Amino acid sequence: MIFEIVVVGPLAVNCFILGDASAGEGIIVDPGDDAEKILAAVKRLGVQVRYVINTHGHFDHVGGNRQVLEATGAQLLIHKDDSPYLSRAADVATMYGVATENSPPADRFLADGMVIGFGSHEMHVLHTPGHTPGGCCLYLAAEGKVITGDTLFAEGVGRTDFPGSSHEALMHGIRTKLMALPDSTLAYPGHGPSTTIGHEKRYNPYIHP
Repeated sequence: MIFEIVVVGPLAVNCFILGDASAGEGIIVDPGDDAEKILAAVKRLGVQVRYVINTHGHFDHVGGNRQVLEATGAQLLIHKDDSPYLSRAADVATMYGVATENSPPADRFLADGMVIGFGSHEMHVLHTPGHTPGGCCLYLAAEGKVITGDTLFAEGVGRTDFPGSSHEALMHGIRTKLMALPDSTLAYPGHGPSTTIGHEKRYNPYIHP
């Protein structure tokens, strides 16, 4: 399976390009900025993008949606509880001194337990609210990988000091859904380095005080 990370934007968001090399199709997760860089990687990898998926609706994860969608003809997927963020991205970014643009509306909504296929690969949606109401993680069971967005970081968790955030909900999702995955599962956050579920069980101070 193609699995490439492109770090984008002033907040260094991990954008993921996943693909099935045999089928020549794939998905993009969190194209937050630098659409040209993302599209250049897609061209080099030779995949037709079926879906653009946002793990959540914060501006640094959705700012490149429009350009990527227009260039690829892909469908946009986000959880319905985060869909209102898409049309407010530019205004919120300005509050942080960052310029970005609003996203087009979603074509489909993510839901807990939903399975997204590309080529011969499958991705399972895990709804893990807390950082945002519609935050989701994306689990590739056959590959032993999970994309955790801003829910779980290496020895950290997502911020919950935003309107609509909930630390209690965040920790419930992490403990019941992410920590239930095999210890060997590689976890890829929305920012920063990858980790493993086993490492976080042992060393994450929020999970194991």
